Amino acid sequence: MKKLSLILLIVLVAGFVFANGEKEAAAVVDENSVAAKIVKGQTLSDSELLALAKTETGDFIAYGNSSRIKNAVTNFVKKYGAELGLTDANASGTKLDDTVIYTTLFQESVGGTAKAASMVMIQDGEKLQIYRNNSTILENYVPAAITGKVAQNDLVPLVHQYINKLFIWNNLGNDVPEIKNVWQLTEPSMNGRVFFKNPSTEQVNMNFLIMCTSDEWAGKLAQAYKEYYGKDIVLGSYKNAGYKWVAEFLANCNFSISSDTTICQTMAKADSAGNIGLFVLSKFRDVDASIKGNLTVGAFTADSVKPFAGFMYPLYVQLAAKAPRPYTAMLFINYLMTEEGFTPWGGPSTKIMGAYSTSSEIGASEGDQPISFWKNCLVAEDANYIMVNKAEVVDFVNAAIAKK
Repeated sequence: MKKLSLILLIVLVAGFVFANGEKEAAAVVDENSVAAKIVKGQTLSDSELLALAKTETGDFIAYGNSSRIKNAVTNFVKKYGAELGLTDANASGTKLDDTVIYTTLFQESVGGTAKAASMVMIQDGEKLQIYRNNSTILENYVPAAITGKVAQNDLVPLVHQYINKLFIWNNLGNDVPEIKNVWQLTEPSMNGRVFFKNPSTEQVNMNFLIMCTSDEWAGKLAQAYKEYYGKDIVLGSYKNAGYKWVAEFLANCNFSISSDTTICQTMAKADSAGNIGLFVLSKFRDVDASIKGNLTVGAFTADSVKPFAGFMYPLYVQLAAKAPRPYTAMLFINYLMTEEGFTPWGGPSTKIMGAYSTSSEIGASEGDQPISFWKNCLVAEDANYIMVNKAEVVDFVNAAIAKK
């Protein structure tokens, strides 16, 4: 199945490869293309975009690998639907994984479906980079309203939010982990007690492990080893401390649960005393309030977890290059970048933790920490590093998993 997915990716990308000059020329010549409309749309206010969106007809469809895309579209329709001719019947947000999103966009771009998406929310930065560099199925749009509010390196491709996965453990019983250093997770006493979605099927988790092998994080892991054990790390056959930690961490991982939501809910139960998970903090929303107190978030402890308390990855927004309603999609992205539009994922007016808008105007929810806090204690995804090193580290990870 993995080989088939890789072949499909190569075929789809190869089918859309064009020289940069040809792409630029096409955008200039075709004034009706989505790319040309984006150039115009990036200079417009919400009211000006709304006026152009009113001229568009047909369904408005958005795909995303966040389940909250449905809520976001529903809220958008409540705000603008009457003026745009949109209702719950002809406007939809559908959750799909990245691979299905790309496959569907490819099919829609060649006229393979009666209805097509106008925008998407995509998670895997490395795969997005491949499609942006080698295909014509996606276009980037930067709203004029976010100028100076979103960091420069989050504009192309546009990052809507960051999401974190954290070390969180059950604090009941007499065998509470009290993790202060990630090397504790490699010790024999933690075998089978570390719940983590299998990186062979969860690309975000694989990306985290790839990042741990970078020079930056390998150096921090070597230092953390010395601080915890009081001696220099001995690498043996490992390339660096990152590879050593990844292999020994995976040896202790429990892959029996294939959903972050279920891992969170399971960790909170009384019979999970002493167990720890690495999962999305926002899944706290799915845990019964009466047992949330059974969970300790490593990042919120006095000493946090060294050298990292988890990892953070971006969720991007892009327009489909053949979007049937491009101005509507641009208005929708404008909406997503506001506090109101961000509420399905979090923000100061909600109680949802674990998702952080890239807009400096939108803070974290009560009880959470701002994005600046998380940037200092989490491994951050770097699509360029992953692209260059993915093949080598994936082979290493799969070999380590095969030994379990």
